[in-house]
Amino acid sequence: MFKHILVPMDGSKLAEAALPAARFMAEKLQAQVTLFHVVEKDAPSQVHGQKHLTGPQEAQAYLQEVAHAWLQGIPKVECHVHETETELVSDSIVAHAAELGHDLVVMCSHGRGKAFHLLFGSIAQKVIAGGTLPVLITHPDEHGEPPPFCCCQILLPLDTDPEHEKGLPVVKSVARICNADLHITTVIPTYESLPPEEKVSARTLPATAARMLDLEARDASEHLDGVVRELVAEGIHASAHVLRGAPAETIARAAEEAKIDLMVLPTHGKTGMAAFWTGSVAHGICSRSKCPLLLVPISEPSSTD
Repeated sequence: MFKHILVPMDGSKLAEAALPAARFMAEKLQAQVTLFHVVEKDAPSQVHGQKHLTGPQEAQAYLQEVAHAWLQGIPKVECHVHETETELVSDSIVAHAAELGHDLVVMCSHGRGKAFHLLFGSIAQKVIAGGTLPVLITHPDEHGEPPPFCCCQILLPLDTDPEHEKGLPVVKSVARICNADLHITTVIPTYESLPPEEKVSARTLPATAARMLDLEARDASEHLDGVVRELVAEGIHASAHVLRGAPAETIARAAEEAKIDLMVLPTHGKTGMAAFWTGSVAHGICSRSKCPLLLVPISEPSSTD
């Protein structure tokens, strides 16, 4: 399980929204925490409307202040400033994590929609694309402050791709350590919620298409029931839910209604980032949900990408 947590910080209050989650995970997992800042070349004077850290001494002092305020009682906390100025902050974070053996990155998204897209594209996407590091993404509250973090209710959305069940070992470990309830969910579209390109092909036989989707929902329910039986036999509080509708919207709504504390999304690392970044279900969930997200790579990075 995770033993060395990396928390990138840029000096803004918004970035500090990751700290409650980092502390929670460090306490539960008895993990080391490294607060990390990259000195950006030609850094702007402000970031997210707040003063930007522009030099190594200022950054080191800031990280020490953050560690004192947020991480007292954590057995091992380090503050590291990458002093060599760089234009590619995200690449420095990925390289640092690989060099020092971090196994979880905890960071904050600075919003939803376009704001989320920009941040996720510049940092978390590159980390996930490395194919090995899980990334826990949190969101600031409505006032831009660090929200409280707990992990009592976990949601794992699965589709019909058996590859995504490779994320189960990580989910089981988190659920067991946190004594959390694990909700495993599959969403099967209705005929009305099919993507336009699929609805066109099914339009000639809509009744048949609807019946096929109903059968798919039945099969999914039987499969998830089997997965849950195995989890319960291992002592994990687990339940299965097959929902109907547009997958991304349905999962985001279900997470909000069930007051989910953490959503786990398996991703395909480099081999799947193109799909992830052009409107896949996972990206749709990320854009809609305020729920903290744990993105877990489930495939080896491609040597040709």
